[in-house]
Amino acid sequence: MSENLHSPQRQLIELRIEHADLDSLIDASAPSRPGDELALRRLKKRRLLLRDRIGRLEAEVEPPESA
Repeated sequence: MSENLHSPQRQLIELRIEHADLDSLIDASAPSRPGDELALRRLKKRRLLLRDRIGRLEAEVEPPESA
């Protein structure tokens, strides 16, 4: 059971959820708080890092097909 909690597939799901949450947060906070540019940049940076991690995990879980 412990193996299932740390599987790449589970991590991928959690990262995708976090990425979607950040997308929503960024979309909601951009127009409402235009003066808080630093916080918005940090959120966007975190979102990019998550996207990179998701890409690496996807390549690990589903390796590219050979030609």
